Amino acid sequence: MSDQFSETTTQSWLSRLGGALGGVMFGLLLLAIAGWLAFWNEGRAITTASSLSEGAGLVVSVDAARPDPARNGALVHVAAPVRVAEVARDGLLGTAPPPGTLRLVRTVEMFQWREEERSETRTRLGGGTETVTTYSYARGWQEGRVDSSRFRRPEGHENPQPTHASRAFTAPGAMLGGFRLTAQQLEAIPAEEALGEPRFIGADPANPRIGDLRVAWRVARPEALSVVAAQMGEGFGPYPTRAGDRLFLLETGQVPAAAMFRAAEGQNAVLTWALRAGMALMVFIGFALLLNPLKVLADVIPPLGAVVGFGTGFVALLLTLLVAPALVALAWLAVRPVLAVALLAGGALAAYAALRWRRASRPAVA
Repeated sequence: MSDQFSETTTQSWLSRLGGALGGVMFGLLLLAIAGWLAFWNEGRAITTASSLSEGAGLVVSVDAARPDPARNGALVHVAAPVRVAEVARDGLLGTAPPPGTLRLVRTVEMFQWREEERSETRTRLGGGTETVTTYSYARGWQEGRVDSSRFRRPEGHENPQPTHASRAFTAPGAMLGGFRLTAQQLEAIPAEEALGEPRFIGADPANPRIGDLRVAWRVARPEALSVVAAQMGEGFGPYPTRAGDRLFLLETGQVPAAAMFRAAEGQNAVLTWALRAGMALMVFIGFALLLNPLKVLADVIPPLGAVVGFGTGFVALLLTLLVAPALVALAWLAVRPVLAVALLAGGALAAYAALRWRRASRPAVA
């Protein structure tokens, strides 16, 4: 017998209309947040790009053997083998990790209950809705503790507190040539090498019970590191640029400074476009919420509501294709007017193409 149950809820047309009108306010708020995000993101991207360009012109590769006091506060590039006086350790592991371990990451998974929720809603004649929600419960491995008190039916599905948690450890006294590395700086090194097989904490690995643990370790032990940062005595710190950023770049291996700056520029571009996509999604949802009352009004006759819903969704898409590029363009207008005009033109062309496609897809009327 499956461990699940269903609940059926109904909502009247007037209640839905009230909720849709309330959603209009949330839609306006989303549009305002999207506008702020667009300007913040473009400002961040410009600052980061300017800082990287500034840093690439100032950085000097120095001998890693011994810090030069004359370069204190300057932007330096150091690439050298890394040494550790003592490897990173975890008392739960019980044994010493491999030589040269800079970071040791412990991942703890607990065998526990998980709740899955699936809903199906249909619109009834008159504009009301009926929603059938099915809750199902299954046991499995998951990092962290799932809060079973939030389950729809917590009885019989309680998850205990785990006796151990995921943690990360760094090697004390790590040196890059003659430069010291702090624990915070070592945390930027990815730990990707698995250390042995996961350890089971429980009675029977073949038949785990709720609360049993599975612990795995990963290590980072690069032979060399490359750093671009401000020289701070015998160590490193973020370099404050005139553009307003604080530069600190770290990569595994002996990487030239130019390659490190190119990689940072690529990461900046990826983050910029990811945030732009998020902003555009917020704009679409905002316009969809503004237009949603029209669909709810038409849902008095469900087939008509479906047609109106498709139309409002298409209008929201058209508005997004116009407004999202416009927000980005306005943010760039002061620094790169040509790019701003190109973005505005691109958005207008995309909206025009979508409109032409919509008209062409309509069936011909005899």
